[in-house]
Amino acid sequence: MKLAVFGTGGAGGYFGGRLAQAGLDVAFIARGTHLDALRANGLRVDSLLGDFAVSPVTATDNPAEIGPVDFVLLGVKTWQVAVAAQALRPLLGPETAVVPLQNGVEAAGQVAVAIGREHVLGGLARILSFIAGPGHIRHAGTNPYLAFNELDNRPSPRVERLRQAAASAAGMTVEVPADIHAALWAKYLFVTPVGAVGAITRAPAGVFRQLPETRAVLEQAMREILAVAQARGIALTEAAVAEALTIVDGLPPHGTASMQRDILDGKPSELEAQSGAVVRLGAAAGVPVPVNTLIYQCLRPQDLRARGELVFPREA
Repeated sequence: MKLAVFGTGGAGGYFGGRLAQAGLDVAFIARGTHLDALRANGLRVDSLLGDFAVSPVTATDNPAEIGPVDFVLLGVKTWQVAVAAQALRPLLGPETAVVPLQNGVEAAGQVAVAIGREHVLGGLARILSFIAGPGHIRHAGTNPYLAFNELDNRPSPRVERLRQAAASAAGMTVEVPADIHAALWAKYLFVTPVGAVGAITRAPAGVFRQLPETRAVLEQAMREILAVAQARGIALTEAAVAEALTIVDGLPPHGTASMQRDILDGKPSELEAQSGAVVRLGAAAGVPVPVNTLIYQCLRPQDLRARGELVFPREA
């Protein structure tokens, strides 16, 4: 089995690294100093479940150098999905399946439009990880979890092959959900409020989950997402909110979500695909989402500034 990781960031680097550690044929697509370090020194991963390194690794910024693979783990940021879906075409063979790992609920559909639905699985990852330096990934919290299935939830040989391969790797839990869309929305219901409330409060999980005022905002944002999901026919119940809050309570006290880190660092963020999508999808479904709307509106100036689309005036 041959795999490619397109976007070797916190999630792609960790899961791709674990699969390579297990002996699978994994190629990494990266760029800049990160790519240079991968080529020179391989991939280094610091993990709560045991540090490891993979060296040498196949790493490139040109998918054509790799050619067709069996599976692609798509690990780019949400705003890069459309471009990445076109760029990964050299990796496609007749049976190749792309597994998007983005936060949000729209990536699989975007990739399907670009390369054909037959080449796409629904996928999601749960992990608190990031690029600590060139060629260096740090897993800082959450038990790594990888899930995927066909978009119509039917059993398929390729999903079973990937499940068996991923299950052979250490340091991750692998699952094929019976309903991949419900699983995607369950993650969305968790990760979007956590990143958004973390960004707007500028506080880590241990703070905003403890204060009654911010915990109430967090829970209400989750309930609004649940209402949007149910209006769209997604099979989620009230239990999804309780489960998400339980996950929040298990995060490291210093834990922060990727969207929060990007906004606080002045980098482009996934605001549009997370809070922005709640607003858009809620409007389309006729579901009011006032808490998510307020958070989105308050964070939007920071995201626009990071993208160079808005300039803040300087003090005289």
